[in-house]
Amino acid sequence: MQDMLTHLEKLRTDAAECALIRDLATDIRKRELFAKLAEHLAALAAEVEAAVGAAGKEGEAT
Repeated sequence: MQDMLTHLEKLRTDAAECALIRDLATDIRKRELFAKLAEHLAALAAEVEAAVGAAGKEGEAT
């Protein structure tokens, strides 16, 4: 479980860094690329968070 939480934090950090680069980029293509990356990483983080929540509920049930 701790590994999943570590990966979750890494995904959130990476998404925030991509969003920052997106905001600072002057090239429209780079801005669009980093916007997509930030969105994708945020979605992955949400999926990992849901998996962690589901695993936690399963652990409580046993």
